[in-house]
Amino acid sequence: MPRSQKNDNFIDKTFTVVADILIKVLPTSNREKQAFTYYRDGMSAQAEGEYAEALQNYYQALKLEIDPYDRSYILYNIGLIHTSNGKHGRALEYYYQALKRNPSLPQALNNIAVIYHYRAEQATEKYQSEVAKILYNKAADYWNEAIRLTPTNYLEAQSWLKQRENI
Repeated sequence: MPRSQKNDNFIDKTFTVVADILIKVLPTSNREKQAFTYYRDGMSAQAEGEYAEALQNYYQALKLEIDPYDRSYILYNIGLIHTSNGKHGRALEYYYQALKRNPSLPQALNNIAVIYHYRAEQATEKYQSEVAKILYNKAADYWNEAIRLTPTNYLEAQSWLKQRENI
């Protein structure tokens, strides 16, 4: 049974019904509709913490989806799962791929910055100050770009950047 038919809560059911209606009425190809169905099922599985199932759905969606903008969100979500699983290197690969297709994806920029900041903190703990400095600078670059795109978001990053200027 497809995940879209297993949703138990009201919001998921409502989203599924609306999405199914849109899929039926929008003038899109069967391939695009199928890609969206996999993407939707991936989001549902991801929301429930079923990461392996979500990845399977996202990979299927990637095989079918041809629109670069839509692919960027699939790639971004794959990056999120790898981040959640602690596979930061893999996550970065997917975030970079997402940005290549959609440079105006501030959440990918933010997540890249978070990973670099985390790695900088790890380097600091290992007394690798030069490595930490490079990683902090990378984090700052990505956060600055994310903030440029969405100035009212990422308040913690903005605060960190301001503190950093005063050091």
